[in-house]
Amino acid sequence: MNTTLKHWREAATLILAAGHKLPRPRAAPVSAPASAPASAPGSGHRPPGLPLRSAFDYDVLLLKRSGKSGFMPNAYVFPGGMVDASDFSSEWLDVFQPVRESPNFGLRPTKQAAETRPPIFATDRLKLGSPVPGEVAFRICALRETFEESGVLLVVSKPELNRLLRDTKEQRDPGPAVCYEAGYLDKWRTLVNQNPSNFIRMCRELQVLPNIWALHEWGNWLTPTGRYGAARFDTAFFICCLQDTPHTVQDQKEIVHVQWSTPSEILQSYQAQEMWIAPPQFYELSRMCRFPALRDLHNFASQRATEGCEQWLPVICQKDEHYLLLLPGDKLYPLDTSGKTQIDKIADSQSEDDSALHRMVMLNPYNRPLQITITPRYNHLLPVVEPASSNY
Repeated sequence: MNTTLKHWREAATLILAAGHKLPRPRAAPVSAPASAPASAPGSGHRPPGLPLRSAFDYDVLLLKRSGKSGFMPNAYVFPGGMVDASDFSSEWLDVFQPVRESPNFGLRPTKQAAETRPPIFATDRLKLGSPVPGEVAFRICALRETFEESGVLLVVSKPELNRLLRDTKEQRDPGPAVCYEAGYLDKWRTLVNQNPSNFIRMCRELQVLPNIWALHEWGNWLTPTGRYGAARFDTAFFICCLQDTPHTVQDQKEIVHVQWSTPSEILQSYQAQEMWIAPPQFYELSRMCRFPALRDLHNFASQRATEGCEQWLPVICQKDEHYLLLLPGDKLYPLDTSGKTQIDKIADSQSEDDSALHRMVMLNPYNRPLQITITPRYNHLLPVVEPASSNY
């Protein structure tokens, strides 16, 4: 837990995809080679549309935040939240005893050069007083918050751990994860909600370990200034694929509704103004539309995770009567933001060509078309880009 940060609080979130109980016909991935960037509006080439709902064989978990929340009230979000000191507690060393001598507790190493890693992953936690590596602690945070908010518990028993680590060592894919379900978890969920350190106690008593190995590194988003309240978060994004959709329940405090839907359903509901999602959710769900099949999504996420990721701090600027949300790689993105998240209004002459675009056009809260002509870094996905809606 990094208490030296001036602008942001560290957090973790989990994109949870789960297979349907009844399988649907397997759909091919929506093709978009990394060397062929997605088209920008006005380029003369119509971008691919969202896959049909029936094309997906999985749903994604979204939680609706309470209207009383101080951060993004009424928004639909992925499960997750702010890191707690207990996520970095030395007490986890006993829980992870079978793997604590392994680098990062048996997690696969990333190929990304240390100097280019986002600070949330690169920070030496030992120097901050914790023996638990950041790669581990932020996964614990994401798993704990998912359990608190939705009741979904992702853990492994010690016998299962041996098989999982053997598969990892021999570079065999263990496949989508399985959710731990038991009738007495409600008691533990209440206790963990009351005090996050009870997550350690629960794992000890149930003789299980948080399944950090099922969570694949996906991205790192930072909250811009003043967009969703005073709070700003430096959030590690992970993704996990489950074989089947688990039972979920909302906590009726921070979360007032739990919803499982396909990525295209969510995006279509958002565009129809039936629900509101923030830019990170919009972008990541658009990425997931490349893979309507759970197995393809899992394989991609598992293989790509070792490449690392890029830290994204959205920067806002005005163009004509609209705002642009610029992301790293865009030709207008500042070389050094220094935490700055807004730049001066740009002239038309600065945006005439379509070279190096990586942005959202904020037409209204429910219409923010993507303009992307860059190649993603770290072998990541391009989003499926939809034409701008005309309802503005």
